[in-house]
Amino acid sequence: MVSGPDPGQAICSTSERVVVGTHPSCDLRLSDRLVSRFHCELSVAFGQIVLRDLNSRNGTRLDDVQVREAFPRWRARISIGESVLQLGEMDRVSLDLHPDAKFANLVGASALMRRVFALLERCAASDATVLLEGETGTGKDAVAEAIHTKSDRHDQPFIVLDCGAIPAELLESELFGHEKGAFTGAITPRDGAFAAASGGTLFLDEIGEMPLGLQSKLLHALEHRGVKRVGSNKYVPVDVRVIAATNRNLREEVNQKRFRSDLYYRLAVIQVKLPPLRERFEDVPALAQHFLDAIEKRSRRPVDTSFLRTPAFFTELHSHQWPGNLRELRNYVERCYALREAVRLEPDGGPEPEPRSQGGGPVVDPSLPLREAREQWIQELERRYLEALLVRHSGNVREAARAAGVDRVYLYRLLWKYDLKRSRGRPEA
Repeated sequence: MVSGPDPGQAICSTSERVVVGTHPSCDLRLSDRLVSRFHCELSVAFGQIVLRDLNSRNGTRLDDVQVREAFPRWRARISIGESVLQLGEMDRVSLDLHPDAKFANLVGASALMRRVFALLERCAASDATVLLEGETGTGKDAVAEAIHTKSDRHDQPFIVLDCGAIPAELLESELFGHEKGAFTGAITPRDGAFAAASGGTLFLDEIGEMPLGLQSKLLHALEHRGVKRVGSNKYVPVDVRVIAATNRNLREEVNQKRFRSDLYYRLAVIQVKLPPLRERFEDVPALAQHFLDAIEKRSRRPVDTSFLRTPAFFTELHSHQWPGNLRELRNYVERCYALREAVRLEPDGGPEPEPRSQGGGPVVDPSLPLREAREQWIQELERRYLEALLVRHSGNVREAARAAGVDRVYLYRLLWKYDLKRSRGRPEA
């Protein structure tokens, strides 16, 4: 801190990100009254510093120029509120890396992932609430399951509740349960996700989609380790470890008053940032093999997959940016396996269009019965449509459902059907 209410304050960070603001959870906490709770963040990507404003009240200035996102040079000055910060010099530090390239069901030999694995090891050894952050498709659900598998609760239930897949009016009941007659259609009492996960782990996916009115009730449940069913006045104690995940920047959501700061503080006891696939290209071949092995295990028909294990195939994988991250890679491997060929990836991110017959339709296998061939291509059409729809709307299911002209819950069912969004442990909606 060069000037302002906190002169001389400094931080030497060994992480890829430093959050600056007045909130107690910030890495660099200031007392400046003109600074937002989560004002800006500094991150490292490919050895370069990235400065990003988090929708702060008064903005962020880099060398007297107001910026939304910028790449500051070393020794640059950053002005926020009445405070001025100056970047020091980057130096090399020793990091805690996991000794193995695997953690439970996760695969990754890169330094980024081995550092994540080391953090997950510590997460698994405690009952602290964990907040997983990362882009769509980075494997947040698999990470949550890995933490549970490695924890002392591994032999207890692992329940998944997708906060974005359930209508707001039903989400409270799905979380906490309801009594008979609590609302129209409640003909019998029902336990919620907290009760179902008793003794185990509750994974709250898409926590950023939770309505504000319900966030206070979730906070109460986390603080007091008790839940109250809809229609009841009695709190029931619960023993549940909670892991939450989001692809949103919750610090920005707090600044925009769309997410409660006290709930964020309670969820982010341990924060785990999952890197996108484009930042760990060295893991792509091992991940492709991991997905291929899983597909082969559940396949009913043996297939010669030698064409998916060649240097040319791996070169093709490395040439792609994988905007859909692990989900896109897994779907691509599965598509190659289903079509019995290494489908070429286009530079824009999509697979090469399938060859067409003279009539304009896709080429099919004439050795199959008509009904089976038709069903295969109906499923392939639905899968490709859903993949393109999600890419078009950046993984936002609400906007995708609106654009497709279908109900959001129905769209989620299709995503679960094609394993584009994991369905394990999901409640009925």
